[in-house]
Amino acid sequence: MIVYDLICDHGHRFEGWFGSSGDYAQQREHGFVSCPRCGSGEVSKAPMAPAVPAKGNTRSDPAAPGGQQVANHHLPAEVQQALAKLAEAQAKALKQSAWVGDKFAEVSRKMHYGEADEQPIHGLASIEEAKGLVDEGIPVAPLPFPITPPDELN
Repeated sequence: MIVYDLICDHGHRFEGWFGSSGDYAQQREHGFVSCPRCGSGEVSKAPMAPAVPAKGNTRSDPAAPGGQQVANHHLPAEVQQALAKLAEAQAKALKQSAWVGDKFAEVSRKMHYGEADEQPIHGLASIEEAKGLVDEGIPVAPLPFPITPPDELN
């Protein structure tokens, strides 16, 4: 995972986690990266200090035993456990869900209006498409963790 410091055109800073720099570029291109504070899709990478690992012969921070360092801060063990459980729940749900790719909005509408059988699906949708679905009363939710489309897996 890569953690980027991001900033929107309104100056709000936030973190984004991506599988690779290519994932960030692809998600930004498709409009999936937006500011959690104001919803702006005009997002860019903010300057950030590099995370330089400690030398092997140095002692770790005794105040945070077993803590994982992310964006220059230690995550408490409880947060790490919660993230792991959330990732596990997402993986389990996706096993029972059909990948529809960039036809997510189209397929969601067909199921909602009775033109297709209902089933769990996941795929790609722009912010505008997702907002349109919500405006029509079609329930959708973003996945908490990025996924790699099946056709891009090794």
